[in-house]
Amino acid sequence: MHSPKAQSSGLHNCFHWLILVFAAAVFLLIITPGPGVLSTAGVGAAFGWRHGLFYVGGLCVGTNMVGLAVISGLAAVILAEPVVRTVLLFASSGYLGYLALRISLAGSRIAFIRTTAPGFFAGLTLQFINPKAYAVNTALFSSFAFYPASFAVETALKLIIMNIVWLPVHLAWLYAGVKVNSLDLPPRIQRAINLGMAACLLAVVILSVWSVADQPAGITG
Repeated sequence: MHSPKAQSSGLHNCFHWLILVFAAAVFLLIITPGPGVLSTAGVGAAFGWRHGLFYVGGLCVGTNMVGLAVISGLAAVILAEPVVRTVLLFASSGYLGYLALRISLAGSRIAFIRTTAPGFFAGLTLQFINPKAYAVNTALFSSFAFYPASFAVETALKLIIMNIVWLPVHLAWLYAGVKVNSLDLPPRIQRAINLGMAACLLAVVILSVWSVADQPAGITG
């Protein structure tokens, strides 16, 4: 038989391992190109570091609010209605299209289409209507149980770990965009980059809408 000390050590190591697995899952789910990271890079490339930080701040607050909605069960109640999920999808798609337009028009010299940088509220709004934010939070908070002794402690640790991983990932995407912005490229090339960033966001929109439209009638999951 194993001694109590050996058992305690084994549980401790298992706890640390499960936390690392959870952190890796957070990283893999967040790093993949989606509305949040792509729009972050686009804002950085089109408008620079200062505006990008405000935008990331809004995304971060929105992400945590979505996480709390998932934890409380509110999101499950609301999203149980297929119509609500569809409305959220098309609302987020429309908003991403709007953000793509603002990024593509950054620095335009045509007076009637000048645009301002998306800020804190833009990031907050995107996360509230972003289906990926709900899907990621639901996946992370409904699985990866590593502290069954206390749901509150486990949930708090998950929120902390998510933010520790989330923030550097989004700042890295922002930095990549800002780096492009700071290269002092010719206006024509900078404009092409902005259009490319906008095109990536539009691609996310098209894929999201197509994924729903491609479902057979009656399938809502």
